Amino acid sequence: MKTSNKTFRTKVFNWAHELVRSTGKSFAVCLSKAWALYRLRKRMATETVKIAFEKADGSLRIAFATLKNTAGKIKGTGTPNYKTLAYFDTEANSFRSFKVENFITAY
Repeated sequence: MKTSNKTFRTKVFNWAHELVRSTGKSFAVCLSKAWALYRLRKRMATETVKIAFEKADGSLRIAFATLKNTAGKIKGTGTPNYKTLAYFDTEANSFRSFKVENFITAY
């Protein structure tokens, strides 16, 4: 088995397990949402994506997110965190993140 296949599947299943822990929904529902998060992250690596998620105060947030050409702007340890998904907000010109259970859709 290739390392890259194992890596992306590991990320998807870690997101799914985190979603099960935080929401209490069935694993099948959480796995579906985890795959949506994986596809979103993959799209953000090559383009700017319009996303919608629920903020901590319950309001809807629509953002233009990307990870393209942001390698020089990243600060920190780089340890994986499966509770949140980080992105570069092109409108605010800075990094932001949201809880994975609050993700709604990507346009």
